[in-house]
Amino acid sequence: MAHCTCRHCENAPEHDHCEETGSKTCLLIITSAILLFAGIGLGAADASFFSPAMRLLWFMAAYLPVGLPVMKEAWENIVHGDIFNEFTLMTLATIGAFYIGEYPEGVAVMLFYSLGEWFQDKAVNRAKHNISALLDVRPETATVIREGHEERVNPRDVKTGEVIEVKTGERVPLDGTMLNETAAFNTSALTGESLPRNICRGEEVLAGMIATDRVVRLTVTKPFEQSALSRILEMVHDASERKAPAELFIRKFARIYTPAVTGLAALIVLLPYVWSLIQPSFAYTPDDWLYRGLVFLVISCPCALVVSIPLSYFGGIGAASKLGILFKGGNYLDAITRINTVVFDKTGTLTQGTFEVQTCRPAKNVDEKQLLQLVSSVEQNSTHPIAKAITTYAFQKGIAQLPFSGELKEEAGYGLETDIDGQHVLVGNQRLLEKHGIHCPDAVQQAEGTLVACASDGRYMGSLLLADTLKEDAPQAIKALKKLGIENIQMLSGDKQEIVTNFASRIGIAHAYGDLLPEGKVKHIEALKQNAANRIAFVGDGINDTPSLALSHVGIAMGGLGSDAAIETADVVIQTDQPSKIATAIQAGRQTRRIIWQNIVMALGIKLAVLVLGACGVATLWEAVFADVGVAMLAVLNAIRLQKIIK
Repeated sequence: MAHCTCRHCENAPEHDHCEETGSKTCLLIITSAILLFAGIGLGAADASFFSPAMRLLWFMAAYLPVGLPVMKEAWENIVHGDIFNEFTLMTLATIGAFYIGEYPEGVAVMLFYSLGEWFQDKAVNRAKHNISALLDVRPETATVIREGHEERVNPRDVKTGEVIEVKTGERVPLDGTMLNETAAFNTSALTGESLPRNICRGEEVLAGMIATDRVVRLTVTKPFEQSALSRILEMVHDASERKAPAELFIRKFARIYTPAVTGLAALIVLLPYVWSLIQPSFAYTPDDWLYRGLVFLVISCPCALVVSIPLSYFGGIGAASKLGILFKGGNYLDAITRINTVVFDKTGTLTQGTFEVQTCRPAKNVDEKQLLQLVSSVEQNSTHPIAKAITTYAFQKGIAQLPFSGELKEEAGYGLETDIDGQHVLVGNQRLLEKHGIHCPDAVQQAEGTLVACASDGRYMGSLLLADTLKEDAPQAIKALKKLGIENIQMLSGDKQEIVTNFASRIGIAHAYGDLLPEGKVKHIEALKQNAANRIAFVGDGINDTPSLALSHVGIAMGGLGSDAAIETADVVIQTDQPSKIATAIQAGRQTRRIIWQNIVMALGIKLAVLVLGACGVATLWEAVFADVGVAMLAVLNAIRLQKIIK
C-alpha cells in the first residue's frame, strides 16, 4: 500500500505528494469495493448472469486495483531479502483463494487489508500532526536592520549580533535579547502554555514566540540552526528513531513469527495428505485443506502489533509534546513508567531561579559600593540567575562595573576567580573562601539565604544575601508524584542545609540534602543506584546537573530556564519549566504502556481463537479478514485514544 514515507511530512511538496497518494489509494479501494459487492449482488440475483470466464474476469477486475500495489510491495521486499512479510502473506492467500475458485473472498481479503492499511496511514499521519505542526511555526523570513534599513532575508542568512525586527503577530525567527523596554509574547509553540509572557529589556526571546502587543527589536544571539525551536524540532525528530523495548521486541518477534506461521499454514495443507497415505480411510480433499491453510495464513499476519505499537509510542510522544513535554524517544517514554524514585535539584527546578538581593553586608572598613562593584564586576558575564540578580541590583544602585585584568576562572560548586583593577578577587560561596584560607564570620555562615561572599587579595570583603522563591506548582508537583505511588522523593542542592531543609518542608519532601558540590550529587545518585530496586529520575536545569542527568535512569531537564548542556544531556525536557509536569510525563508513559498491552492482549487473543477455528475448518476467510484487518484497525483506534487521554 502507499505509505507516507516523508520525514514527518516536514517538506510541503512531499506532504502534498502524501496527500495525493492517499487520495489515489482511496479511489482504488472504492472502485474495488463497488465491483466486489456488485458482483456478489448480481450473482445472488441471477446466477446465470456469470459464466465461469465472466465471473473470473469480473472479480479479477475488482482484485487488481487493490491487489497490484500490495503485490508490488511484496516483490520489492522479496528483492531486498525480506521474504516473509505481510504483503507476501496477503498475496499468497488471495492467489490461493482464486485458485480454489473463492473469488469474492480473495478480493475481500485484499480489499479489507488495503482499507485497513489506508486507515492505518491516516492514523499515523494524525498522530504525527502534533509534532509536524511544530515545523509550521518556523518563519521563512526575518526582517534584519542593516545600515538603518529593513531587509527581508532568510533567517539562515542573519548573523549573530545583528538586529532584527518582529512586527505584532509575527513569529520570532531567531533567538535574541530584547532591545525594547518590555513586550508580551505568546510562547505556546515552545511551552504549550497559551498565557502571554512579558519579557523585559536584556532578557532572552526565543525563536517560535509570537510578538502580541507591539513591534519589537532583538539582538540575535544564536544562528538559525542553534535556535531553541530548531533544537526542539531536532530532538522530536530524533525521538522517532529511538525505539522502545516493546517496539524492538515486536520487530524481532515478527521476523520469527511470520515464517513460522507460513510453515504451519503449509503443514495444515500437507500433513492431512501424508496422513491419508498412511490411513487410506481418511478422505483428503485438497481444496478444503488449502482453504484452511489460507485462512490460517491470513489470520497469522502480525500487522496489528507491528503497526499499533510504534503508533502508540509515537502518539504518546506527540500528545506529550503538545503539553510542553518532549520525550527524546519511545525508549524514554517506556523507561519513565518504571520510575519509583525522583530526585530534584533545587534552584531553577523547584524554585523560580529569580533571585533578589536581600542584604549587602560589607566587612569592617569596606564601603558597600566597593563590595558591590567587585562582586558585580566578577559576575557581569555570567548567565546564572544569582549573577543576573547581583548585576541588576548594582545597576539599580548606579554602580559601574570594572573590566577584568586577568583570566576569569570558574570552579563548579564554588564560584569565580579573577583579577580586577590590580586585585585578585574571589566571588562565590563560603567553601570557595575557605579553600583559599579565608575565614567568613560566624554570623555570615549562619544567615538563612543564598550567600555570595567576596574576598580581595586574601582579605574578606563582605557578602550578599539573596533569596529565591518556590515555583507556584512545586507543592502540587510533590503531591501529584505521591498520588502516582512514588514515595521516595528527594532534593539535592549546593545551598546550605538549613535553606534546603526549609524549602523541602514547605513542599512535603522528607529527604533533603544541602552543601553538595556537583560531584556530591553524583555520589548521591550512585549510592541510590546501589539498590537495584531504585529506578531513578533526576530533575535539574544547570550545567552542574548534567553528570547527574546522565547517570540517572531518566534525566529530566527544565527547558525554559535550563542550560543547553542540561537540555542536551536529558532524556526528557519540560518546556514549561513546571515541576508538576513530571507527574504528567510519568502518567503519559503509563497510559501509553497500558494501551500497548491492551493491543497485544486483544490482537493475540482474537488471532489465537480464530487460528484454532480456521485450522478446524470452522472459520472462513471472512473471519480471517476480521482477525487480521479488523483487529489491526481496532488496535490503531485504541492507540489514537492517547491523543485524548494524555492531558
